[in-house]
Amino acid sequence: MISLRFTEPVGPAGAPLLVLGPSLGTSTILWETATPALAERYRVVAWDLPGHGASAPADEGFTVADLADAVAASIDERTFLYAGVSLGGATGLELLLRHPDRVRAAAIVASGAKLGTPESWAERAAQVRAQSSSSVIIGSAQRWFAEGSIARIPELSGRLLHALQDADDESYALCCEALARYDVRERLERITAPVLAVWGRHDQVAPEAKAQEIAERVADGRTVVIEDAAHLPPAEQPDATARALRDFFDPLTGGIR
Repeated sequence: MISLRFTEPVGPAGAPLLVLGPSLGTSTILWETATPALAERYRVVAWDLPGHGASAPADEGFTVADLADAVAASIDERTFLYAGVSLGGATGLELLLRHPDRVRAAAIVASGAKLGTPESWAERAAQVRAQSSSSVIIGSAQRWFAEGSIARIPELSGRLLHALQDADDESYALCCEALARYDVRERLERITAPVLAVWGRHDQVAPEAKAQEIAERVADGRTVVIEDAAHLPPAEQPDATARALRDFFDPLTGGIR
């Protein structure tokens, strides 16, 4: 059974609930600097993947759909807004498909309807099991951050890389295996809630084509680019990311101003 830990809500009482999801190897730290701007208008919570941050390690395999079910089961409110990065974004698409009555709108950030290849994820899972998550730090840093981001946010980027190093190795590997099986491309047409596909200008993992595929195939989709960001826009460009999310969610919810 998947057990996810959530942060305490921040933001105005009675405001719409906004749930924030992480990318593989990170934690709720990812959204830390974007949260204050979002919490001006929304009640914000964030969650950690199994074996990451404050969440307990996984004791068996799971799918991205299982993550979506665990998120939905953890939220008391009947409906909520959602924004997630990479694996957290994939979880958002599964939430829209599996719990369409719960998610009012979703921002899918630096993600796609399919990510990577089964072979590449299997190789990374095997590497982490054999050599620990420390062995993927250099490659992750190269994927995560646009040129200049680490120098611009040294403290935050360092904490994110430490979160990767501290992640439970087996849970990280199981997340890789969940992504190896993940593919919702043929089901995107079933999504009717509004969707914003956000991509970082320098993202090589989930480039513009991934965002366009989502926006073009869901019933109500659009895209926005975050300049000077790669795979972690909320950390690299928190103001621009928060502004993009507010511009998307506010007309749909009448968020607190």
